[in-house]
Amino acid sequence: MNQPLHFPSAVEFPKAGIKRAAVIGAGSMGSGIAAQFANAGILVDLLDIRGEASSPNAPAEAGIARQLRANGFMHPDAAKLVRPGNIDDDLQRLSEVDWIVEAVIEKLDIKRDLYRRIASIKKAGAILSSNTSTIPRADLIAELDSSFAGEFLITHFFNPPRIMRLVEIVSSPENSPELVARAKTGSEWILGKTVVDCHDTPGFIANRIGCYWLAVAALEAKSLGLTIEEADMVMAALGVPRTGAFGLLDLIGIDLIPHVWGSLMTALPASDDIHTYDLPSDRTVQGMIAAGQLGRKAKSGFYRVNADKSRDVLDLSSGLYRTEQRVDMAALPGKGKDLSALLQSEDRLGVYAWRVLSRLIVYAAEVGPEVANDVAAIDTAMELGYAWREGPFKLAERCGLENIVERLKQDGIGAPPLLTSATQAGGFYDKATGLALRTDGTRAQASGKSDVLTLSAVKRKRPRIMGNEGASLWDAGDGIACLESHTKMNSLTPAVFDALEQSLAKCASDFRALVIVNDDQRAFSAGADLSYFVDLVRKEDWSGLSAFLVRGQQLFLQMKYAPFPVVAGVAGLTLGGGCELMLHCDGIVAHAELAAGLPETKVGIVPGWGGCTQLLLRAQERLGNEADPAATSQLAFDTILAGHPSSSALDAWDKGLLRSQDEIVMNRAHLFDVTVQRAASLASSGYSIPQRARVVLAGSDGKQALMGPAEKRKEELGLSATDMRLAETLASVLTGAGLSKNEVSEEDMMALERDAVIALAKMPETRERIEHMLSTGKPLRN
Repeated sequence: MNQPLHFPSAVEFPKAGIKRAAVIGAGSMGSGIAAQFANAGILVDLLDIRGEASSPNAPAEAGIARQLRANGFMHPDAAKLVRPGNIDDDLQRLSEVDWIVEAVIEKLDIKRDLYRRIASIKKAGAILSSNTSTIPRADLIAELDSSFAGEFLITHFFNPPRIMRLVEIVSSPENSPELVARAKTGSEWILGKTVVDCHDTPGFIANRIGCYWLAVAALEAKSLGLTIEEADMVMAALGVPRTGAFGLLDLIGIDLIPHVWGSLMTALPASDDIHTYDLPSDRTVQGMIAAGQLGRKAKSGFYRVNADKSRDVLDLSSGLYRTEQRVDMAALPGKGKDLSALLQSEDRLGVYAWRVLSRLIVYAAEVGPEVANDVAAIDTAMELGYAWREGPFKLAERCGLENIVERLKQDGIGAPPLLTSATQAGGFYDKATGLALRTDGTRAQASGKSDVLTLSAVKRKRPRIMGNEGASLWDAGDGIACLESHTKMNSLTPAVFDALEQSLAKCASDFRALVIVNDDQRAFSAGADLSYFVDLVRKEDWSGLSAFLVRGQQLFLQMKYAPFPVVAGVAGLTLGGGCELMLHCDGIVAHAELAAGLPETKVGIVPGWGGCTQLLLRAQERLGNEADPAATSQLAFDTILAGHPSSSALDAWDKGLLRSQDEIVMNRAHLFDVTVQRAASLASSGYSIPQRARVVLAGSDGKQALMGPAEKRKEELGLSATDMRLAETLASVLTGAGLSKNEVSEEDMMALERDAVIALAKMPETRERIEHMLSTGKPLRN
């Protein structure tokens, strides 16, 4: 829309003191960290070594280009906030920044030399942190003075920095509490990360335990004669990523095993159990490296990708590739859902599951006091750093601690003290208080938990006000009510509409504001209940379909013009009806990774719950009341016809789905708290019911302006006759073509939407598209 980007406001209210940043090292990690600063609206210098005389900043520029290709930026324009430079010509820039992140090659002498140069330039109080993953903090600062050391931390990010939510922070008593707090606040609010405190030990938490797990999983599979497919299926049943252990090793890179595992083993004493599982010395691994089978980057590792996208898999006994065999989780004991049944099975898959899980739990309990202050830090690090559904201690609780201790005893293995303490204390976590077990055996607040208000905390403390099978209303405190949907993907079913209607009535008498938000990591709402919609279409129940559309339209307008503010906290998929609900709220607080949109055209219809109307109004607001109606209809037409969800909240702003007064938060964990704060602020500022909106229409001439370019380019764009009829219908709605007036109410516009949906639903081509989408999940171009 050619408007300046609307960046997250979250950087304004917590006082992290970070107005500018710098990253040194423009590799994939360093450039990714720089991109994440830019995503939050922070100016950042990206420095690398000096390039050729003709292009001294080429290495840093290449890093920016790499992130543009890899979608490290939430919007291409965010890259404008990254200023490239080099450490020979531009190091003086560091005197202006509040946080310097070093992400250069993992060589101690290079890092120390860089720190000496930075020491004379860095302004007092600025944070300097290293993204090292292998070198202890004590070694990095061993030759530097105490004042420099006092402002030096380790901030270990995970790749890719935009996606991976974990940052491990290593600090020291010589760091001031204020500086550490600023680094944590900046990591959480600006970069959107979950912070885990680590001790200054080799591999920190996630890589220490993660590398051990991968070595055990790979070598025990080989020892027991499992195929790679079987081993990865068992790992999936334990709740590790879909890649499984072998797929993850391919992703990491087989050639990195000698360096990463070798460095860890060199740094750890011979008594550490990682030496029992010496992955770098494994003959299969060594043979793969010699053969250039380096993993995903070489398209051949434990898995090999063929030209037709099929895969071969390495036979662990012969070292030769064979066709990948499909494995069915249902063939596992417990069918992959009952972990106890799998662990109790005496077949080789059950034995493998027990060997890996038992050694993982024992190892985590043994090294726990060495790497962290409490078990929650370890679980959080593994869940976020390695994408496990549950960390090792949560897995242990699910299996039953007493059962584990007894079986370890049968195996001739003693339970580590931390496991014994947990068994005696009734678990690693106290379900009543939420307190985690410290690694010294006492209870503590779980690590990685900030003091922001959460929906889960509200639900623990207060009873449900009302609700049904579709949604629940909760008291969030301070006169704010919260409506939480809990259907599949939070789809908008008749039951959810019932709950919304009841909530609006309840809030009118008992509350001063309503927030609509949930804790689902996947979706705010994937839209209308498609099965309900399709059932009406299949039955040709056009009056029923009309009533379904009318009810949604009326409810959303009732919500928009309620005598109290309504604020939506949106994250993940916010599609179709879910997006339309969002568009009718007084305020929106959006997670930065928002995937919002109106994809109705993918199934051959147009938005029918006010999406066309509200998008026109937002375009009208953005361009100004004096703007040409043809221009506002063009903005809405382009967004709706394409049907693509936003790639981020910044993209949602660009598509006209967010307004300048809407807020963006980088951290998903802050969404509920900020949404409640926003609602409270609106309610406290003399809230009054908005004036009824009027939509200015472009008429028949505007419709022709929309359709003209599409007609000329339909062959070039591959638009079918069905596509063109859909586009024409949408253009008619957005311009009010055929109406005798050029300014209408929202109800009038919604009537156009409703009629268009029903007319399109009656077309055989539309029904074909809907059925194809239901069966394949993909749009049909008929």
